[in-house]
Amino acid sequence: MKGLQGCLVTGTDTEVGKTLVSSTLVHWLTTRGLRAAGYKPVASGMEQATDGRWYNDDVMRLHAAGSADIPPGLIGPFQFRVACAPHIAAALEQRPIDRMALVSGAHVLGGLVDRLVIEGAGGLRVPLGEDWDSADLMVDFDLPVVLVVGMRLGCINHALLTADVLAQRGLRLAGWVANSVHADMPYLEENFHTLQAFLEREHQTPCLGRIPPLGQAGPAAAVEHLDAARLRRVFALDSGDCTE
Repeated sequence: MKGLQGCLVTGTDTEVGKTLVSSTLVHWLTTRGLRAAGYKPVASGMEQATDGRWYNDDVMRLHAAGSADIPPGLIGPFQFRVACAPHIAAALEQRPIDRMALVSGAHVLGGLVDRLVIEGAGGLRVPLGEDWDSADLMVDFDLPVVLVVGMRLGCINHALLTADVLAQRGLRLAGWVANSVHADMPYLEENFHTLQAFLEREHQTPCLGRIPPLGQAGPAAAVEHLDAARLRRVFALDSGDCTE
């Protein structure tokens, strides 16, 4: 089986901006002339549209950012209606999460595009089955990792613990994104510079960008706050791969 090309996106917690960053990375790739898609292996929480169909907002946002006409079902193979931890949602629906199906789905989707952006559920250690979690699945995918840090109280501890576990699992932390989830976070600059120093010193990991509060704005606005040169290294792009 051919290896995947792209990156994994994880976060310091839930609701820190993983989908915003993931869809922005997909958008950035498409604007460079590459075929790209997002992949959300497991998603919890669905809403019903006016036509009666159920959808997950994260999956639809990734779908909208992609360049290829790919059915949402390929982007989000395991979608659950209840907004709770994935293994609990799976138990409620009596539909166990199939690890091999998730890996196979990534390779099917990866074969249709040039680069794949895989977004995890919640944080790094979210259980997906009785004896495996999101970090185990990330090892299966074997891609560089982008860490989304929600800039709020406690983010330093959460980010450094996540980086340590990634290293323990043999996963490469290729970069991190500071996402301002609270516009009025006290000592924002001090927190950012502390994270920047520790992650650079302990994990040789650069900051890929700082996203300010954007309200309802999406990838087209967020992409302006990311470092294109550093993103090229994350996605292993050389001058012949894409246009500037």
